[in-house]
Amino acid sequence: MMAVHTVSLTIRMEGDTRVDNITKPVADALAGSNLTAGIVTVFVKHTTASVMIIEDEPGIRADTKMFWDRLVPPDPRWQHNRVNPGEDNGHSHLRGQLQGPSVTIPFAAGALLLGTWQQIVVVDFDTRARNRELVVQVLGE
Repeated sequence: MMAVHTVSLTIRMEGDTRVDNITKPVADALAGSNLTAGIVTVFVKHTTASVMIIEDEPGIRADTKMFWDRLVPPDPRWQHNRVNPGEDNGHSHLRGQLQGPSVTIPFAAGALLLGTWQQIVVVDFDTRARNRELVVQVLGE
């Protein structure tokens, strides 16, 4: 029978496609599970943020922002902005839809099986600062 261990995380984020590294809190959640093998899912409970695995270094952070600004730019003509008075984050929702809210990482011997340069991050696409709620769920034995 597989065991499930769930941990909630809250992080303060600044928006504007900023990246926060959450590899350590995810590894800590895994350690707190006392499980040795299985999978960890990291899920962000928001439609204007995403969880990704990247090589977390300043160049990639800047490139990530440039990529999203080019692919899905802010635009007051997005329908979300037009039909919801005061909203300016239509592009933030679209970016979140494309990137997705979660990642799954295998683990063995109680350790995440990330590659040498892989790090788990949250990208906040919104237009303002806010707290972001995440769920780390460990499934294993």
